[in-house]
Order: sequence, then structure tokens, then C-alpha cells
Amino acid sequence: MPKIQVNKLHTLRGHNHSVFALCEGVSPELFYTGSGDGMVVGWDLREPKDGILLAKLPHSVYALAIDKKRNLLFIGHNFEGVHAIDLTNNKEAWSLKITSSAIFDLKVVDDMLLVATGDGVLVVLDIEARSPLKHLKISDKSLRVLSVDPLRRQFSVGASDHQVTVFEWREWKPVAKMEGHSNSVFALDYAPNGKTLISGGRDASLKFWDTTDFSQLSSVAAHMYAINYLSFRKDGRYFVTCSMDKSIKLWDASEYKLLKVIDKARHAGHGTSINKVIWTDYKDQVVAISDDKTISIWDIHISQ
Repeated sequence: MPKIQVNKLHTLRGHNHSVFALCEGVSPELFYTGSGDGMVVGWDLREPKDGILLAKLPHSVYALAIDKKRNLLFIGHNFEGVHAIDLTNNKEAWSLKITSSAIFDLKVVDDMLLVATGDGVLVVLDIEARSPLKHLKISDKSLRVLSVDPLRRQFSVGASDHQVTVFEWREWKPVAKMEGHSNSVFALDYAPNGKTLISGGRDASLKFWDTTDFSQLSSVAAHMYAINYLSFRKDGRYFVTCSMDKSIKLWDASEYKLLKVIDKARHAGHGTSINKVIWTDYKDQVVAISDDKTISIWDIHISQ
């Protein structure tokens, strides 16, 4: 059993509403957050107290994504579309009205931006042309989360219809559909080695899927309430989940085993729903965002 030390480094304030969106930057020390009042803020883990306001939009922001190739930050502006911020000068480069629905997730794939919308349509944008390339109607319910497998050139979509669908991004055809959850799928991530896909959601369970045949390897009752997000450590040995039950949990990825609970009672954690969490490549620090309008930064040290 590994020995795990958890230290809370910072609590960051600045948002005036629940913080819903979180993504890493071009380099490991940078990250970005978006909130219910339309604020998008850039942060640096080296000097985390000094956030930079990058946008203040009329509607809420649930999704952010980084385009490392072009140094752009994409913002999913609910009921409006996508804004692209040029991170060289922190100014808006362009925007595109593509949907009147909520935007729940964004992912950059090559020269395309995948946009998961509340009306069950995946909009594929050509980033260079700044125009829609394809509209895929995947579900009658909301598309909640996306994950990309660059090894197989596939991506997965978790939806409020309780399903996870896997697509090829060359032919845009579904190659698998996983049914196992009893409610909306909010959390989805491929292991760094590409061998496993993990999903979680409103049913508070984690499902582990084999990416060769998409069979279910295991199912774990993981939290008390909805699992909102999950994120792997870079080496793939461990991952973290966050939940509406106000906790972050740390797991052994190969044994599907819970190793540590980070919560308010034990580690001065959040007092309300934790909406997203990322395990950064910067000094093994974990960043979490919450309905309590704050951002937490944790140092996690694991030794055998």
C-alpha cells in the first residue's frame, strides 16, 4: 500500500459564481477556469494568487480547451457558441455562433475542435477555416463529456442517455456503444497507455472498459453522489475523481482501488459540489473547482 501525503497549498478566490470549467494550459504550470457568471480567468501555479481575467461573457461557461499548436484558449459560451482567445496577447481572436444550447465539453483534435452540446449534437469545427465541418446527432439527450484516444484516433462521448459512444474521427462512425450506467455520464478519460477507458456519472459509480473490445472490466460504487469528473496522473498509475458529495478521491488505476479521500473534515476541502479536477504535470499538484466559487490547489506525494 503506497503512503500518500496530501497538503493543501492554496485556496483561490475571484469568481463570483460556481466554477464549472477547468483546463490545463500550454505549459504545465498554467490553467484556466470558467464560471456561471461568464468569467474566464487564467492562473499560474508558480504565482497562483494572481489570476488574470481573460473574458467576461453574458452567459455561463461550462467548458474550456487549449489548442497548443495555435496558442488559443477555446471558451464554450452557453447558448451562444465558441470564443477563441489568443493567449499571446490575451485578446479574443474570433468567435462563432454555432448553437443555442449549452456547451458541456470541448476537445481539440488535430485541426478540429469537438463541441459537445446540450441538444445531443456534436459540432466539429475546422479551426483554421473557423467554420463548422460536421454536425453529428448522437443522442436525444445532452452530450456531457468527451475524451480523446490519440493512439487509436478515436474519441468517446458520455451523454445524459446513460451511454458512452466511441467514434473514429477519420470516418466519424461509431465503433462501440457502452451501456452500464443507470444515469447521466459526466466523467470520462482514457488511461495514458490507451488500454482502459474509465467513465463515471450521476449514478456515483465508476466503470472500467477495455479499449480493445470495449468490454466492461469492473464497476465500483465510488462516491455517495454524482461523479463530476476524473483525471489521470501523467504516468497513468493513479487517477482522481471529484463529486457532488464534496470529496476528491484518489485511486489505483490498475487495481481499481480507493487509496485516499480528500474532503472538508480531513483536509479542509470544499464544502459544496466539486465540479472538476485535474492532476497537473506541475509538481504533481491537483487543482479542483467548486460550487463554493473557489479553486483549491493540492500537493499530493505518493511513496511506496
